[in-house]
Amino acid sequence: MANQFYWQLPTSGDARYGDATKQRRGEASDPHYPVFGSGVTDPRKNAFNYYDYIHQVTKAADISGFTGVFIPDDPDGEEPWIVAGYIARSTQRLRLLTQFDASRGSAVYAAKNAVSFQRYTGGRFAWHITEGSSDEHTRKQLGDFVPKEDILARIDEFITVAKGVLTTYPFNFVGRFFEVQDGGFQGPLSKRDVPRVYLGGNAPEQLALSAKHADVHVLQAADHSQIEQQIAQYRQAGTGDTEFALRIDVLARETREEALADAKRFISQTDGATPEDESAVLWPGFAESFTGARASLIGSYDEVAVALAAYANLGVTQFVLAAVPHFEEAYRVGSYVLPLVRQLTDPAQKQAA
Repeated sequence: MANQFYWQLPTSGDARYGDATKQRRGEASDPHYPVFGSGVTDPRKNAFNYYDYIHQVTKAADISGFTGVFIPDDPDGEEPWIVAGYIARSTQRLRLLTQFDASRGSAVYAAKNAVSFQRYTGGRFAWHITEGSSDEHTRKQLGDFVPKEDILARIDEFITVAKGVLTTYPFNFVGRFFEVQDGGFQGPLSKRDVPRVYLGGNAPEQLALSAKHADVHVLQAADHSQIEQQIAQYRQAGTGDTEFALRIDVLARETREEALADAKRFISQTDGATPEDESAVLWPGFAESFTGARASLIGSYDEVAVALAAYANLGVTQFVLAAVPHFEEAYRVGSYVLPLVRQLTDPAQKQAA
């Protein structure tokens, strides 16, 4: 199976080369957020906004050979489903991996939205369902008052109901969180493909939920030995059909020296911490406040490609990648890193860099 590569969209801000402060690129209408800096204006002004910038990142990922885009959910960011709808018509190929948590509301309404997405994207829509914030106060701010210990049970019912109304008529269900009587879709909305379901987590109850419902189990960035252990742990609790995705950032350059220089510059501008071992390719927490990924691969194109290929050899078939700034780095990673990974994992997939 050929590996799949998703590029993350910056739904809650990005940065620029030489200025790693988080900003909303293209928001010329905001007087408190200079586009380029004091005294420097953007001639496009309000003709170019942040959604135009997200569109640029999407096109960069498309042109650079990514399989799809990952649209993360952030309480302070743009609504992922709206972003997915906005960019869907700008590409006929990219898959739309859209993240949300099950507090979104009615599972039936979510399923109906998914029907429309599947119809007008040709089945390219996918769900990455999360548990939402681990902070109870934050969840209540978002209108979610379900106790933390019940969140996984709600996700279980959410997926059960969504799959049911997408594939069955009439569909009936009575649960703790959802109830449907004679539900399901008819006519052109009936019997549509269920979006591929992505779930994550390493706790036994999370593994059990993923084994029951997930097409893809999402692993958070960690070193190779930890990922190997997590895959083995899942295989013991899950099924043999589930794929594994790895969410990890990359900072790749022609040489390791260049990569280290850019990494240190980013750290100096974001008050980050340099790892104890700068020779390591995996740097924990490097751009987590920007992307949500727990670690980054830092090194030359060859070093980063070799590290990604090693994850693939452990059983990872999908990669959710990001780098700051997202627009410019999409071209770099797609042009110089992905062909090397494809060559290392499947010579038939070799592409010219």
